[in-house]
Amino acid sequence: MMKAWNWPWRSVALSPERKEAGGIGFVALHGQAAAHWTRRDYGALAREGYMKNPIVHRSVRMIAEAAAAVPWLLYQGVTEHDAHPLLKLLARPNRRMAGAAFLEGLYGHLLLSGNAYVELVSAGERRELHLLRPDRTRVATDERGWPVALNVGEGRDKRTVPLGPDGALQLQLFHPVDDHYGFAPLEAALTALDTHNAAGQWNKALLDNSARPSGALVYAPKEGGNLTDEQFERLKAELEDGYSGAKRAGRPLLLEGGLDWKAMGYSPRDMDFIEAKNAASRDIALAFGVPPMLLGIPGDNTYANYQEANRAFYRLTVLPLVAKTAREFSAWLGPSFGEGLRLWFDADQIEGLAAEREALWSRLSAATFLTDDEKREAVGYRPLP
Repeated sequence: MMKAWNWPWRSVALSPERKEAGGIGFVALHGQAAAHWTRRDYGALAREGYMKNPIVHRSVRMIAEAAAAVPWLLYQGVTEHDAHPLLKLLARPNRRMAGAAFLEGLYGHLLLSGNAYVELVSAGERRELHLLRPDRTRVATDERGWPVALNVGEGRDKRTVPLGPDGALQLQLFHPVDDHYGFAPLEAALTALDTHNAAGQWNKALLDNSARPSGALVYAPKEGGNLTDEQFERLKAELEDGYSGAKRAGRPLLLEGGLDWKAMGYSPRDMDFIEAKNAASRDIALAFGVPPMLLGIPGDNTYANYQEANRAFYRLTVLPLVAKTAREFSAWLGPSFGEGLRLWFDADQIEGLAAEREALWSRLSAATFLTDDEKREAVGYRPLP
């Protein structure tokens, strides 16, 4: 028994609540489920993107390897240094990694998380540079909200590294709504990434299921009635054992009287499967700044040929990334190694810009109104002694 309080506040006994089903059975309503999206943290983007998606993997590797292969130059005022402790440090940052491998990891972190962290470790006169994983590093701020240090690791292994010339450096890509962390290019293409991965998983599941979409066997005999439990289990076992799996693709389905196959789903043609994957691939390549032609993606290629696409890749994607890193390293390491030191890159040694460089030299050679020293200055060389 249940009781309720009624005015003037006296207890009133209520009969137990009973629920009875009507004679019409029940109605089940089904709606479209919400899409599942990849999380936006570094670990999820690295696993779902770089480690699972071939377009992301190749885009990151192309940019990181091309940028890491660009040679460094060191200037002090107008003087160029051919040998210097700073150049030696960049050529061999630590005992485990050479300069190219170190920079490749740095650019990889920057592209996948929007942040890259470098720690300077000094032991006497020996100095080393080490990369810090973005998912294990957090920015620490002062009471006014300015970044002052990095908290590295978790639990007992947690330590604090100050930001600055004697500590660590944070490189970050522009983030419109975050003051302390950068924005990863892959986050802008997250919808395309999930679409591409889902298309691959659907295609694999389709192949495992005899390359046919899901369907149903409908039992509707003329005289009416239902399958017995024994008949139902036997039919289910025959379908699973005889018609499931890639090895049984194309095997004809034998139906007894009263059974009819009804397809439930879309065919690859109905889904426009190939074009959907290509469109997602182009969106991912666009987010990273890699021309789709260089990745072998068919579609609306906007470059006349492969050579033009390669030049655009270097000019619009690789060199701005290298220039940003050179400026950050100059401001961070320059004061510790000498006054007025400035790092830059040597564009003349980039093979991808060889055709562009040859065209510039041809134009300068044909310019009879310029002296030899003026021509050398135009391409970045010093005048002859």
